[in-house]
Amino acid sequence: MTVLVTGGAGYIGSHMVFGLLDRGVPVIVLDNLATGFRSAVPPSVPFFEGDIGDVDMVSRLIESHFVDEVVHFAASSVVPESVADPARYYTNNTVKSLALIDAATRAGVRRFVFSSTAAVYGNPARMPVAETALPQPMSPYGTSKWMTEMVLRDVAEVRGMRYVALRYFNVAGADPGLRCGQSTRAATHLIKAAVQAALGMRDGLDIYGTDYPTPDGTCVRDYIHVTDLVGAHLSALEYLRGGASATLNCGYGKGYSVREVIEAVKRVSAVDFPVRLAGRRAGDPAAIVADTTRLRRELNWTPAYDDLDTIVTHALAWERRLLATGAGERPRID
Repeated sequence: MTVLVTGGAGYIGSHMVFGLLDRGVPVIVLDNLATGFRSAVPPSVPFFEGDIGDVDMVSRLIESHFVDEVVHFAASSVVPESVADPARYYTNNTVKSLALIDAATRAGVRRFVFSSTAAVYGNPARMPVAETALPQPMSPYGTSKWMTEMVLRDVAEVRGMRYVALRYFNVAGADPGLRCGQSTRAATHLIKAAVQAALGMRDGLDIYGTDYPTPDGTCVRDYIHVTDLVGAHLSALEYLRGGASATLNCGYGKGYSVREVIEAVKRVSAVDFPVRLAGRRAGDPAAIVADTTRLRRELNWTPAYDDLDTIVTHALAWERRLLATGAGERPRID
């Protein structure tokens, strides 16, 4: 048994690779390095630079490495960028995912875990939002992921493949052992950006929108530690060895506002960095929090790092490590 991890040189994908290695599971990585880092993949793991849309390459990898399970992370994932360039997102996230799914099922892959997103829900009417809620994405990013879910459902049913689509809420933090973390310099994730501001890598932090219908006027999100998210993926692979296909939310079931996250970063870092108020960004829902009942029940999943300060602590430690090793010696982000 070998697991193919697409996007395995990226933030979440690299954590998944370590999670599989920790369990002694053979793994190979396919990544085009558009946003990933070759250094994020352990030297012991076979790495292939290429595109998930390259059907011939994907087929060769599956056949030559006896791949029977795929965990698919490779995608473009910046909401404002998707609004500005929707064609790119539909190509990268939907069209190429279709090519991957088609190649995988034709080559005999029978279990598939897909990295989806809570962005499929848009601005849900009820919270916490359950998987039964009608998808109403507000951005091409969310729509591209929802379309891929439908492609996966239809192709898997015809080809006899079982899958789990995991709808991520806001992923943050880093491996507690600091083996990997979020390394993208100009990442848009709130906790990453706030930690960089605390370390002087940014000249402050912008809050995009203060007039939302939330307790303090800023957006509310459900933050999940990346290691707990990987735990859900590992549980999904185990579940698929006997369970039916499923679509599940990945979060903790509680939300924090932008202001609350900023205060947590200031508290943990002991740095009072500047905060600026700006207008809303296109594609941002006011609030979204997961109903995780099915995730916990179906996968027997229990988080280990369900604490905002812990998530921030690990994110801060990773950013300090980047600076200490020279990877963070970069121009300031203004």
